[in-house]
Amino acid sequence: MAPHRPPTVSPRRAAAATANAMLPSPRKAQHIVRISRVVSDLNRAESFYRDMLGFRAVAAGALDAGTLRAFDLGEVGAEEVVMRLGAEEIALVKFTAPCRPYPPNSRSADLWFQHLAIVVSDMNAAYAHLCSSREWRPISEGGPQLLPPSNGAVRAFKFRDPDGHPLELLWFPPGRGRPIWRERLSDTPFLGIDHSAVAVASTRRSVSFYEALGFQVTDQSLNRGPAQSCLDALPGARVRVTGLRPELAAGPGLELLAYRPSGRTAALTGLNDCATDWVTLAVNSMPGSMSRAVQDPDRHRLVLVDQGGGVTGLPA
Repeated sequence: MAPHRPPTVSPRRAAAATANAMLPSPRKAQHIVRISRVVSDLNRAESFYRDMLGFRAVAAGALDAGTLRAFDLGEVGAEEVVMRLGAEEIALVKFTAPCRPYPPNSRSADLWFQHLAIVVSDMNAAYAHLCSSREWRPISEGGPQLLPPSNGAVRAFKFRDPDGHPLELLWFPPGRGRPIWRERLSDTPFLGIDHSAVAVASTRRSVSFYEALGFQVTDQSLNRGPAQSCLDALPGARVRVTGLRPELAAGPGLELLAYRPSGRTAALTGLNDCATDWVTLAVNSMPGSMSRAVQDPDRHRLVLVDQGGGVTGLPA
């Protein structure tokens, strides 16, 4: 008898399951429920996000059936740990099917790039705490960077978690950023998730896609100069940043990062590859309250869920 092998997640099937057809109208994005990341070792990932970034686990178990159905992966098992920082959530997901590692030599301009921006109250303290571990790799060169006033006068530092997923520490000067970051209290320097940023080939095309989902453009800037180059480890970095928000004020936003020149195009990847993130987005007008998976023009994944339907791990 041949040995049992766990089912694999076919890249072509996963792409077909999440391909973006014409989005039915009307859709209105209400809020981002959480961002999910595929990991190779669930215990290692949970320990890193807890010990190094201040997250706490709030739920654990099998990946919810609605998400599996949305991705047409009913026969593929997966476990997840839902973690919270402040009021925002991530889910760390480990599939039973074998996964490919994060692409080596990835850069911020590559179109599979998707990071989480974690707001900190004290950049020096947050960076020092991060440096107490060897479980991460820097993206930024020369430590935290101070961007010029034209780009918000923020301090930022980009790095990778143990699986290679990009993250960013973000500090806002007084009067900058959303009011929630001036009001939130924490025993650690880590306050919460401000946004998830994705690299895109065309700002216009991506804005059209997200506006069709009900997002609104909140800000735009052209970031360049020595600090941006060090932040991204890209000589001569030049990136158009577009902020997007759903209808409700609570929860993270999205950012579109259009680098010039843009990086490599995302390969056809399986859902269980370590390069995979997806955003769970609560929307209204979901026919039959069934979750639905879609991809944006650059293959970044989203799962649309009914605003009133509830999702595993949501706050009570």
